[in-house]
Amino acid sequence: MGRGIEAWLARTIRKLDNHLLGVCQTFSEESYLTVIDAFALMGDIVGMAEKMQSFFLQEVLSRTHIVLKEMLEEEVGNNTQRNRFTYSDLCVQVPESKLRSCLLKTLESIFSLMQSYYAIMSFCPEAKNKTSQSPSGTSADTGRSHSSAVVNQDDVAATKSDRMPSSVSNPDASTSGTDAPFYQLRTDATKHVAYTFERGRRNLWQLATSRLSVLLACSAVSSTSIYQFLKNYEDLTIFILAGEAFCGFEASEFRQKLKTVCLNYIVTFHRQNIYALKMVLEKESWTIMSAEASQIISLAGLTGDGAALISPTSGSSTLPKDYFRGNSTATNTGRQNNGFASWHNMGNPFSFKLENGSAESPKGNVLFNSSVGNGNNSPFDEENEDLLADFIDEDSQLPSRTLKTKIVKGNTSHWKDGDISSQTGSSLSLLRMMDKYARLMQKLEMVNVELFKGMFQLFGIFYHHIYETFGYQDRSQSGKPLPDSQSFRLKAALSKITQDSDQWIKPQNSLYPSSSPLSIGSTIAQMDVMPTAPPSSMFTSYGLKERCAAAETVSLVARVLTRSRVHLHSVLSQNNTSVVEEFFGTLVDTVPDLAEHIHRTSARMLLHINGYPDKIANAKWEVKELGTDHNGYVDLLLGEFKHYKTRLDHGGISKELQHLLLDYGIESIAEVLVEGLSRVKRCTDEGRALMSLDLQVLINGLQHIVSSNVKPRLQIVETFVKAYYLPETEYVHWARSHPEYSKSQVVGLVNLVATMKGWKRKTRLETIEKIEAAS
Repeated sequence: MGRGIEAWLARTIRKLDNHLLGVCQTFSEESYLTVIDAFALMGDIVGMAEKMQSFFLQEVLSRTHIVLKEMLEEEVGNNTQRNRFTYSDLCVQVPESKLRSCLLKTLESIFSLMQSYYAIMSFCPEAKNKTSQSPSGTSADTGRSHSSAVVNQDDVAATKSDRMPSSVSNPDASTSGTDAPFYQLRTDATKHVAYTFERGRRNLWQLATSRLSVLLACSAVSSTSIYQFLKNYEDLTIFILAGEAFCGFEASEFRQKLKTVCLNYIVTFHRQNIYALKMVLEKESWTIMSAEASQIISLAGLTGDGAALISPTSGSSTLPKDYFRGNSTATNTGRQNNGFASWHNMGNPFSFKLENGSAESPKGNVLFNSSVGNGNNSPFDEENEDLLADFIDEDSQLPSRTLKTKIVKGNTSHWKDGDISSQTGSSLSLLRMMDKYARLMQKLEMVNVELFKGMFQLFGIFYHHIYETFGYQDRSQSGKPLPDSQSFRLKAALSKITQDSDQWIKPQNSLYPSSSPLSIGSTIAQMDVMPTAPPSSMFTSYGLKERCAAAETVSLVARVLTRSRVHLHSVLSQNNTSVVEEFFGTLVDTVPDLAEHIHRTSARMLLHINGYPDKIANAKWEVKELGTDHNGYVDLLLGEFKHYKTRLDHGGISKELQHLLLDYGIESIAEVLVEGLSRVKRCTDEGRALMSLDLQVLINGLQHIVSSNVKPRLQIVETFVKAYYLPETEYVHWARSHPEYSKSQVVGLVNLVATMKGWKRKTRLETIEKIEAAS
């Protein structure tokens, strides 16, 4: 008889364990009370609580494994060897097409377990009994009564000192009221289980997030489209907020894991955009595009008044509003009066996404949004249509949609006539990319600094390409180059770009250089800080119109970025404002210097006067008598300038640019004159007077060609000529007060004066040494 009782008891316990597992999988009040009563009668409530904890942990492992196993079997067919794969092995094999469904099913399974876990942890038999005794209580109100009876987490924790009675005098008395011993035993048992679950909920959360971390480490996460990645990010953010409400502390580890996933994806996304931009720049014809093509591009992300990159799904509208704040508090989440109750009552948010797969596609989202309203396109419609185009043409990142005759609503307020008339294909592509980065900064707040650094780098590559294509001056025509006319700010900007983007602008580097997720904006300290000199053939393939278009289009991009400065500050936290100021101070604010340098370089190239410094230096200056004839180089310079003006008149550029380039042309002649005169080796006083005569003849000749007053622009030459008559003690002071002359030009002047005036060798060396030390 004893063995029969033991066998019956063993079978009963196995059945009870299966019943207990069913309660853990899907919570049922009736089943839970049955299990509680049974284990209370056996006096093993502690063992029951430990079993339930173990069951939940096993369910997390089992469900997450089954999700991937079934999904992969459906993808590639039945494979007996797949049964032996670990969870990590299965994650590695997840294809990109199945990643979203795998993630959703995993989140749905874990969230349902959290709901069951929370229902057990918050179950209160007193409220159950009051509900059943209430005359107005019905079966339809059971769920609502239970949700209103969710216990305060502080009350649950306060019961940790309660103890269960050791015996029960009359189990049948439980039906007589809440004061009966059996009912008290049931109450004590549920409180003990609730307390055990309250202490162990962190273990369940950590196991669930560790499984998700393994899934998020697969390569398919970084190769998915931007649309799918943002949807995954939205789901994971919802899951984190629910988990923080569930376990009562901030999920810092999993938030950091999600940040790492975002950084890895942004690195891949940024690399694709860089090579797309480089491809556009290589094929750029630098032709101004039509206004219709310019107006189709919306920059609402940069200006700050546009829709988000994607609109929230309709399944997200029922989520607790308080939990959409990006940084939910770690101390209050689990100690609220409701805690996880609002998430529990709302239902599983991931089940809706699985049941409504059509709304998950970009096209489905567009159709869903467009069905609401009065028939007009909302900002969400327009942005989702943009996103749909990106989804189709992800590799090139080019605006490939068919041009529309209808101007995008809300877009014209951000464009000025000058902006529209100065657009080129590369500037449109760049602005479109940067606008997408700005939208992502608002969506992916945890990595918005790295996204901004990516914008920084994109504009830097565009900036550097324009400089090397139109700002580099080939001076191989003359033996000795002219002094560098680049401003200090322009040199600093080019140096910064080279340091930050060396791997992208050096042609000899590999196609996909290795890059750390945290190194989008990091500097490369050991690299050469000067820009690489491209072949000289690059600078002869574009005409005047294209060169002016390049200068105008980079100025346009700078103006758009300047208008977005306040908005970018608002998107980034106050701790990162220095990054914004560095970007604008180093690059955007120096664009006028770059545009001026391009125009000055264009003027020098069109004038063809690089060889004139040597002609001026080799003229006969050691004369004894001053005649009435000037040197022949003056007539040659005037002839070159006449041809230069003719080229400007027929160059297809605006009158404003023609006048600007004429002024720069006169200044280029002044620079050539100073450089040539500084190379003169021997000259008498009469020769110096001949220099003044040449200058006056040149001024008169130029004045007949242009309408503006040219004498002020040639004042630099007159001042240099007059310095020949200074006392020997004044040259150091004169050099310090005239920084417009290069060190080599001042030293050449001193050597000439010392030779012709008979200075002592020591005096000349000391003067030159002081000049070089001061420069």
